[in-house]
Amino acid sequence: MRALGVDNPKVAVVAIDCHRGHLDPLVATMPASPEVAERLTEANRQFFESCRALSIPIIHVVTRYREEAEIRMNPFWRMRADDPNATRKNVMRHNLFGSAGTAIMPGLLKVGDSVIDTKKRYDCFIGTDLEFRLKSLGINTIFMTGINTNSCVLATAIAANVRDYSVVVIEDCVDTMDTRDHHEAALLCLRTAFGVTMVAQEAVGLARQWQLEQQAGHQNGDAA
Repeated sequence: MRALGVDNPKVAVVAIDCHRGHLDPLVATMPASPEVAERLTEANRQFFESCRALSIPIIHVVTRYREEAEIRMNPFWRMRADDPNATRKNVMRHNLFGSAGTAIMPGLLKVGDSVIDTKKRYDCFIGTDLEFRLKSLGINTIFMTGINTNSCVLATAIAANVRDYSVVVIEDCVDTMDTRDHHEAALLCLRTAFGVTMVAQEAVGLARQWQLEQQAGHQNGDAA
């Protein structure tokens, strides 16, 4: 379990939709509550800094549409847009090209991070070059953060699992604009069938342990 089922784990963070369209109450078209947005942004900021200190790559995946027609292709989203009570009622104007919502939240993006801003569906692999970026870095293990636990995080974790990545969802670095029950239900589904969930501090400690073990292995190999 320490290596989560992979030999020589090589990890990257995939941060999903940590943009103003969800997390900045001033401009968000599909906002999380102000309390969730503030907590999630700060939790991700701290986690990213800890990961950067271990030279773990940070890959930000951001939803962005050229025009409404790219959104309207989805039948379910068309239904949500007609429901004034739905949390996704603004989906047809969410994160359109050039809108303020497409910007990553201040303090989260640093020089050296990767940004993939062609995400158009819940699954971050569909229509993006996320897998090319992961493969080019030799990644076999993903630390996943972001919003929403019960849509984009869940869909991307499933997609990563079926591509044979080891998936770790960082519990205190994911949340939702829906209810706490939705969040907890998504985590239950994830840890039952698709990956491991753990808090940020535990994940950082595990990554540090992997690095030390790998360094020791290299040194022993050199000595031999």
